[in-house]
Amino acid sequence: MPKTNPLNLNPLQLKTLTLLQALAKLEGHSRPATDPGHIAVFNLPAPHGDHFHLGPDAIVLSRDATGLSNGAAWAALERKGLIRSAFPLAAVLTPAGLAYDTGLGERIIHRAGH
Repeated sequence: MPKTNPLNLNPLQLKTLTLLQALAKLEGHSRPATDPGHIAVFNLPAPHGDHFHLGPDAIVLSRDATGLSNGAAWAALERKGLIRSAFPLAAVLTPAGLAYDTGLGERIIHRAGH
C-alpha cells in the first residue's frame, strides 16, 4: 500500500497543490506546457467574499486557498519537484505534481450551485 503524503507536504502545500491540480483540468486556466506531460496553470481565480469559483460547478473557501498567494508554499512545491513556479502568475505542474494524491480534493472543493 503506498504511503499517504510520501513527500511530507504540510497542510498549506497540500491544499495549494490540490487547487493547482484542479485548475490544470479547467479550460481557461491551463494548457499543455512545452515539456511533454507538464501542464501550465495560469489565470488564477480571485476570491470574492469568503470563496472563489473553480470552474462552472465548484467553489473553494478562501481560507483553503491562501497558498495560491503564498510564495513559500510554491517554493516548497517546486523544491519537491511538483511544480515549476512563476509565482504569483503561473505554475507548471510536473507529471509528479499532476499525479500526487493529496487526498483533499473532495474536502476543499465543494461542488454545488449557489
